[in-house]
Amino acid sequence: MTVITPAITEETLEAYKTQVERLHEFTTRAHIDTSDGEFAPTFLVSASQLWWPHEWTVDIHAMVARPSEHVATLINLKPNMIIFHAETTENVIPTMQQVKQMGIKAGLALLKTTVPATVADAIKEADHVLLFTGNLGYHGGEASMMQLEKARLIRLIKPDVEIGWDGGANVENAYTLSQGGIDVLNVGGALAQAENPQEVYNQMVNEVNKQGVI
Repeated sequence: MTVITPAITEETLEAYKTQVERLHEFTTRAHIDTSDGEFAPTFLVSASQLWWPHEWTVDIHAMVARPSEHVATLINLKPNMIIFHAETTENVIPTMQQVKQMGIKAGLALLKTTVPATVADAIKEADHVLLFTGNLGYHGGEASMMQLEKARLIRLIKPDVEIGWDGGANVENAYTLSQGGIDVLNVGGALAQAENPQEVYNQMVNEVNKQGVI
């Protein structure tokens, strides 16, 4: 069953707090973005500033060039999962192993241009693989549906891995994404820009729970 997970991508603490408060009314799992201004072109709320309601299950998407410099701070936050990019400037596998040793799930994010076979060793280490099809550091992008083929390729490498999607998910494509093998559908702009985010969230939950085939 595909899970709808609100994504928080904010540059200021004030905007971050506003989003947490809006989402707190209807969700218990969230995907929070943080960046270093190098791997992604924007400075988002830093890892040292992150907080969330105690009952939330939180996945942190760390868009950073050198994960080893950030991992200790992220581990101290005790999230459900920490996701690093396969395209960083260093070997991400030792950092993923460090995360898992602390009882936290390790995720691996792939940009649109990254072919799963080229990062097979890291995929084998991962608890979760995130197909990132948006624009780094921003929400409101368009979903690149051709990226769904990667879900099949990833499962050839690690059949039981959880697969997430980040980029342009909305009510119109949620069903297709869920049928395409996505386990966790991270939703940014469709909720952040909605007048009634709970209504949009409920519509997306209904979409991924529909019975039938494409």
